Amino acid sequence: MGRGGEGQGSHGLSPEGAAARMKRGRKNSGANHSCSEEEIGKESKKQKTTSKESTEISQSPDWANLLQDIILQVFQYLPLLDRAHASQVCRSWNQVFHMPDLWRCFEFELNQPATSYLRATHPELIKQIIKRHSNHLQYVSFKVDSSKESAEAACDILSQLVNCSLKTLGLISTARPSFLDLPKSHFISALTVVFVNSKSLSSLKIDDTPVDDPSLKVLVANNSDTLRLLKMSSCPHVSPAGILCVADQCHGLRELALNYHLLSDELLLALSSEKHVRLEHLRIDVVSENPGQTQFHTIQKSSWDAFIKHSPKVNLVMYFFLYEEEFDPFFRYETPVTHLYFGRSVSKDVLGRVGMTCPRLVELVVCANGLRPLDEELIRIAERCKNLSAVGLGECEVSCSAFVEFVKMCGGRLSQLSIMEEVLIPDQKYSLEQIHWEVSKHLGRVWFPDMMPTW
Repeated sequence: MGRGGEGQGSHGLSPEGAAARMKRGRKNSGANHSCSEEEIGKESKKQKTTSKESTEISQSPDWANLLQDIILQVFQYLPLLDRAHASQVCRSWNQVFHMPDLWRCFEFELNQPATSYLRATHPELIKQIIKRHSNHLQYVSFKVDSSKESAEAACDILSQLVNCSLKTLGLISTARPSFLDLPKSHFISALTVVFVNSKSLSSLKIDDTPVDDPSLKVLVANNSDTLRLLKMSSCPHVSPAGILCVADQCHGLRELALNYHLLSDELLLALSSEKHVRLEHLRIDVVSENPGQTQFHTIQKSSWDAFIKHSPKVNLVMYFFLYEEEFDPFFRYETPVTHLYFGRSVSKDVLGRVGMTCPRLVELVVCANGLRPLDEELIRIAERCKNLSAVGLGECEVSCSAFVEFVKMCGGRLSQLSIMEEVLIPDQKYSLEQIHWEVSKHLGRVWFPDMMPTW
């Protein structure tokens, strides 16, 4: 007992208390160990998350270091304004924005806010192009509205293109031809700058402009070996001799568009010479503004024959905007036209002559004829024009029976058939409801006449 009292006094705990304390100590130690493992686990997880985020950041694409060739391809699909915005992303993208490949082709849109709703090319951008990229330009077009100011702006830009060698140039009037309002000397001076400095011009579209014979001589002197396409309809200051000069010297010319008053036997023979390549496309606009005041000459059959012998696959496109009494010189003998468009009223007699004299005809569009049915004329065209594949009829009249017969004779080769519903006149054999099925049967596809919108 005494020893037990001493033991208790010296240690402060009985053996039972000491045992309980040790047990609590082991329990607390286990709890501390468990807490330590949880903290270590959380810290480890946090480090893994941070490491993963760092890896993801390091693996994300660095847009500034994209290959410039890739950026260039993307920029080529962007509109100019979007391309300009993208160029502000970084220095590398801005460098691509100014690469020559992006400035070889450009369209200047010149419009006056008071006369046009179209967006215009900003004047500051035009200054930058002339200052930094004029020597890169190769394929250029100008779209101008009906205002004289826009046409003058186009000439001002042309006159500054002294360091570029264009391959294509197009002057396009989106409304009334405003280039014709300019002083001829101002326009010619600007155009001559391009003709002199561009030694490889291959395509030139200058419809409705005051270009003249002397300026065409400058064109030929500098670009006779490269010119392939020339469109110059409605150029009142060009003479038959002027266009003949082009045909005599530009032996590589493949496409030509002009007014009928410039067409001559000499021109067709020049295009048929052994030195000249085979023409692929010839468009002729036959236009009369004032009835009875324009005299139309006749092209000899021998000239057409020589032309077709030299270029047997040429597309000869003719647009007629004449009054009925002015058709007398045309379709009197075989004419090698392939695409024929009548923009004004044309008589039954003329359409009858078309069927007799146009065996190469591929497409026929008649906007108006009057109130006399075209039954016999259509049948004749179907009989003799074996290549006919596209027909459009507007303000005309054709009986349903004759139209079905016409389609039956042409068969499935009629890939385009656009007929206003008002053109078809029901008869004893077919109604408008029946003609849909009958025509569809002969075409081999579903067909309906065109209908005028009711709004």
